[in-house]
Amino acid sequence: MAKVSGPKKTGPKITGLGGVFYAVSDPAATRAWYRDVLGLDGEYGPQMLWSEETGDQPYSLISHFADDSYIKPGRGGFMINLRVDDLDGFVALLKGKGVEILDSADEGYGKFAWLLDPDGIKIELWQQCAPPE
Repeated sequence: MAKVSGPKKTGPKITGLGGVFYAVSDPAATRAWYRDVLGLDGEYGPQMLWSEETGDQPYSLISHFADDSYIKPGRGGFMINLRVDDLDGFVALLKGKGVEILDSADEGYGKFAWLLDPDGIKIELWQQCAPPE
């Protein structure tokens, strides 16, 4: 993974990913799935607090692709990446709930697993294993 760098800013700056927003046919059912299957809930929908992140130099990534092959079999031309602190344990929890795991990989800097939400949106689970270089 390439070192994350850029010009030092002295004024206002972006500090992180604020959320992912998309339309579904049944928002209440989707919200219930995120709550019941992934354990994510909040006043306005699934919510994760940065204060709960304990990794070394945690970061979020906005990644661009020339085509949607990495996102397939997900629909909609995008994917949601969710950080986890114990990928193997979380995958075991999901399998215990009957969730199909599409695939998994260990890239050294991070471990990954993929699944689909009830609306066909691909979710990438990511356990960061190293700080950005």
